[in-house]
Amino acid sequence: MATLQSLALASPVSHSFLNQPRSLSGIPSWVAHRSANSQFNGQSLQVAQSRISPTRWNSKRCSPIVMMVKPKIQFIQGTDEQTIPDVRLTKSRDGTNGMAIFRFDQPSVFDSSSEVGDITGFYMIDEEGVLQSVDVNAKFVNGKPAGIEAKYIMRTPREWDRFMRFMERYSNENGLQFIKK
Repeated sequence: MATLQSLALASPVSHSFLNQPRSLSGIPSWVAHRSANSQFNGQSLQVAQSRISPTRWNSKRCSPIVMMVKPKIQFIQGTDEQTIPDVRLTKSRDGTNGMAIFRFDQPSVFDSSSEVGDITGFYMIDEEGVLQSVDVNAKFVNGKPAGIEAKYIMRTPREWDRFMRFMERYSNENGLQFIKK
């Protein structure tokens, strides 16, 4: 029987519910109980073995689901930026840190910011997650918004590699090219 030790539950659950095995249409029953040896103030969870033999499992049905996310940039969470930026990269001589500067001319966020809300940061989103920065500056010409400059700083080689994976996906999706100067 598989046991998950010290699984902290988000909300308190009554003891009468926790001690009763449950089964819903073929799903194995489970019992959660207190663990005296736990460092957490939560509940332990025990999962009963499945009644389905391993030879009957359909490998296609049990394979992990991979969700692909189109790489995108946002200034307001939930609102994708449609303007493609000019991106400049700098890296230290020893390769331990670097900076990316994104320049957007007439970004679409200015069109929708009055309807959606204020710019809250700079978010680069892809299938691995979100890279974010709060170093965002707007450029105004004659009192009207003309552009945005956002900086993303990478302090470790690991952050640099993660950023480059995002940029590769983003550039492939939007037709950007890398030009070394």
